[in-house]
Amino acid sequence: MSSPLESAVEIAREAGALLAIYYERRVPFELKGEFDLVTEADRASEKLIVERLQSRFPQHGIVAEEGGGHASPSEYRWYVDPLDGTTNFAHSLPIFNVTLALERAGEMVAGVVFDPIRQEMFTAERGSGAWLNNRRIRASSVSRLDSSLLCTGFPTRRRHLNVNVHFFHQVAMATHGVRRTGSAAIDLAWVACGRLDGFWEFGLKPWDMAAGRLLVAEAGGRVSDMRGRPHDFNSPHLLADNGHLHEEIVEIFGEVFGGRYRVPLPVISPSSDSA
Repeated sequence: MSSPLESAVEIAREAGALLAIYYERRVPFELKGEFDLVTEADRASEKLIVERLQSRFPQHGIVAEEGGGHASPSEYRWYVDPLDGTTNFAHSLPIFNVTLALERAGEMVAGVVFDPIRQEMFTAERGSGAWLNNRRIRASSVSRLDSSLLCTGFPTRRRHLNVNVHFFHQVAMATHGVRRTGSAAIDLAWVACGRLDGFWEFGLKPWDMAAGRLLVAEAGGRVSDMRGRPHDFNSPHLLADNGHLHEEIVEIFGEVFGGRYRVPLPVISPSSDSA
């Protein structure tokens, strides 16, 4: 019988292959909120994943983004995002994934992030390290903030209330650069394998980050909230990095939370368009 991680890998590959078919078709999308998108591909992928999980682990609970999961008294609970990066997917930007993670009695024990475009399967099991296509991965060794590359995300909904642009500006000025891919699970997986040195975001849902948090931790990185406190699914924000940069990033975030800016926001002047 397959282990939960082996099953998650098989299911993620199957769902990823399904997403790739929809991606080539350029399926239409619809709004599930003012800005949030949902496609036929989201629903088809979630249906496949939930059916496979229920068949293999009938006693386990399932929490799925599109609402197809079910509650259970079991100590095991799966977190499922059938299509992380829906906006990218809907616009044919090839950065999206399938992600599944298994929790046991409140502790994440296994997780996968599968990128069907690059055929990259990121896997982690508590205490067994993090892997990319069966190759051990580790967070980067970058220890200077000015040499680091970080990543963040911005919400699709209620974006007019989001304060992340203030953090974005300060971190961008202190680092080699800040990226924004539109897929939190990919961002976390890339921190785990050293492509990025850190990632932060406000307001993520459990299914966005369940597998990615485990990947970073098992790759030797560090996970907390943006104030450096222990992180859980109720935390308002997330910081994941290689561990070497953690204290300095938290220090910058603390300054911004307190309204102190190392680098003032630039002033728009009449001559700005000729710069």
